[in-house]
Amino acid sequence: MAMSPRKRAQVSRYVQYTVLVAVVVALALSADWARLQSVFFDLDIVARQFPDVITVGLKNTVLYSASAFVFGLVLGLVLALMRLSQVGPYRWIATGFIELFRGVPALVVFIAFYFGFPTAFPGYAIPGGTFGIVTIALGLVGAAYMAETIRAGIQAVPKGQMEAARSLGMSQTRAMVSVVIPQAFRIVLPPLTNELILLTKDSSLVYVLGVSLATVELTSFGRQGLNTENNLSPLILVALCYLLITVPLSILVRRMEARAGRAR
Repeated sequence: MAMSPRKRAQVSRYVQYTVLVAVVVALALSADWARLQSVFFDLDIVARQFPDVITVGLKNTVLYSASAFVFGLVLGLVLALMRLSQVGPYRWIATGFIELFRGVPALVVFIAFYFGFPTAFPGYAIPGGTFGIVTIALGLVGAAYMAETIRAGIQAVPKGQMEAARSLGMSQTRAMVSVVIPQAFRIVLPPLTNELILLTKDSSLVYVLGVSLATVELTSFGRQGLNTENNLSPLILVALCYLLITVPLSILVRRMEARAGRAR
C-alpha cells in the first residue's frame, strides 16, 4: 500500500535525523580529543590570558565598536537626509560618499586614514590617537551602510504621516524630525543592530594601526597570545569573547523583528 505524502515526509525526516546522528557519532569517535584539547583549549594557557583578555581586549573592542556605531549612525542619518533632499548637490555628495565607502574594503579605509591623514595634513593628528582613528575610519564605513538603511526606513513611513503633520501646521523640517524619523528608526532598528554586529567584527582590523598593549582589541590580543604561547587556545578564547558580544545582539535583533511582526 502506497504511503501518504504526510507519511513519506515523516519517514524522510527520520532518515535525515538518522544520517545526521550517524555522522556526528562517527566524527566524535574518530577525533583525537586529547590533542584537540591541548591545541585548541589548553586551560593553563587560557588562564594566563586573564584578566587582560577582559579588561583590555574585550573592553577596547566594545569601546571601538560603540564609538564607531554612534559616529556612523549620526553621519548615516545626515547622509540619508541628503540622499532624499531636493537639492541636487546634496544628493550627489551623499551618493558619492555612500558608493565610495560601500565599495572600498574597510582595511583600505583604515590604512588610508592611518598613513594618509598625516601626509595630507602635516603637523596635525586625529584627536584621540588610535581610538579617534578607529572611530572615524570604522564609523565612515558603517555610515555608508546605515545611510541606505535609514533612507529605506524613511521611505517606508507612509506619506500620509508627513501630510498629516503638515496639516497640523508643522514645518517640513519639524515634521521630519518629530514624526517621520522616529517611525523610521522603529522600522530599521533590527538592521541597525545587525550593523553594530558587523562593526564589532570589523574592529579586528585595528591591528593594521600597530596598536600598543593599552589599545589592543580582541583579535590583536589573540594574535599576540598565539605568538607567545605557540598555541591556538588564545584565539579560541577570543572567539568566545566575540560571541559574548554578538550572540546577545543577535537575540535582541530576533526579538525586535518578532515584535515588529506582531505590530504589523
